Amino acid sequence: MPVLGTPGHRPAPGPPSDLSDLLCSAAEQDEEAFEELYRRCSPRVYALVRRVIVDAELSAETTQEVFLAIWQGGPARFDPRKGTAMAWILTIAHRKAVDKVRSEQSRRDRDVRWGLQNQDVDHGRVFDTVATRLEGETVTACLNGLSAVQREAIHLAFYAGLTYSEVAGRLNIPVPTAKTRIRDGLRRLGACLNPE
Repeated sequence: MPVLGTPGHRPAPGPPSDLSDLLCSAAEQDEEAFEELYRRCSPRVYALVRRVIVDAELSAETTQEVFLAIWQGGPARFDPRKGTAMAWILTIAHRKAVDKVRSEQSRRDRDVRWGLQNQDVDHGRVFDTVATRLEGETVTACLNGLSAVQREAIHLAFYAGLTYSEVAGRLNIPVPTAKTRIRDGLRRLGACLNPE
């Protein structure tokens, strides 16, 4: 099999030919026809594979596998009465990409199962840690939805532990204003955290 470059590699151009003819010639191990087929089709094959697999490196590897299958005799199964050469090549590409995704997912699942069986992990503690972090992120997001003056008053009262009088003194506002900001901020915070 000829050495393949990256998808879209452009060897010295040969005589123009129909893709069906190139497929048939490639099936007979014609390197020039195969290189021309690769040059013409690899960008579309790679683009299709990349949409299915997403990962660039795996997509390039799978694109190479598609052309390896073609080189190893896949074109012998090509029937021009059933469709175009490009459609046939893209069908092979799609199947190989889906197989690669399934294979990678299966490998990941095996790794996860092995990891769960062979690790001494306190799953309850992990769950609690994750839940606490998610709650913290939710509270932070809701705090960011408050007005700046409400957020500041609540921060001073609950995170800094100041009394209403101390919050009012720190913000240089009357105590009733400090109470109103804290009360209104808590009301909005409660509605954000517990939407009905």
